[in-house]
Amino acid sequence: MNLRPLADRVIVKRVESETKTASGIYIPDNAAEKPDQGEVLAVGPGKLDEDGERMPMSVKVGDRVLFGKYSGQTVKVDGDELLVMKEDDLFAVVEK
Repeated sequence: MNLRPLADRVIVKRVESETKTASGIYIPDNAAEKPDQGEVLAVGPGKLDEDGERMPMSVKVGDRVLFGKYSGQTVKVDGDELLVMKEDDLFAVVEK
């Protein structure tokens, strides 16, 4: 991937949601909602505070994160659909 996010932005790839319910019913693609989880592929250096110091990012590459269904800007890179969003748009890191 040739994207390097700037400031406090992150590049996220959506994690595919389940296409089958717990009771065994299959959900067609056009009825399924966009997944609200993804894997962080790249992290920017962090934004600058008032003193010009870099604030460290709280996520790292490989983290699985939760975000709003309509968060971020969708971009296509090498045939993959990725999201570019600010760190503030992320809700949580999913711990394994």
